[in-house]
Amino acid sequence: MSDSEPPVTLPQERIVRWTPDGRHTELVVATDPRHPGRPVLTDEGGEPRLVGDGRVIGRRTFPPSWSDAPPAAHPPHDPTRLRAYLAETAYDPLRTTPELLDAAAQLLDNWTLGARESAALTRLLADADGLRPTGRVTDRLGRPGQAYVYGAVLGLEETFTADQPEYGVRAGEVMQYRAWIR
Repeated sequence: MSDSEPPVTLPQERIVRWTPDGRHTELVVATDPRHPGRPVLTDEGGEPRLVGDGRVIGRRTFPPSWSDAPPAAHPPHDPTRLRAYLAETAYDPLRTTPELLDAAAQLLDNWTLGARESAALTRLLADADGLRPTGRVTDRLGRPGQAYVYGAVLGLEETFTADQPEYGVRAGEVMQYRAWIR
């Protein structure tokens, strides 16, 4: 952001694949799922510029983890064990709902959950203090899901709560949005 320019959204899709030996690759592609085929912005090299939809802007391969600790270890499908797994991932006990949501975001950045793992995460969210379901929603990628006051399993969205005219931002506009494939 700058004082003279409105905020810029840099849409990216991140695909993480794990192998049985613990290696994983991360592919980052410039894309806007709402406008397939249209050029998008990237900040590759520190300067925002247009690039073609689907252009690979990052590819990294990571060696096997030295341990079987999270996030390299497969997440459990029992809610109690999943909570312990998330706490180990966060290197801290999960005392608050925002800490649980941050740990869930890290989990979903590293894993595509199966039905049992998704059910365990949903159970954890349903039991979280101050987090309550608000009903069925469709996320920005067109997928149906369950929305919660603090967040949702399919994505996390942060919005501005007040107008910021100096940056061309109005209350309710999206600051950051993260979505994960199920």
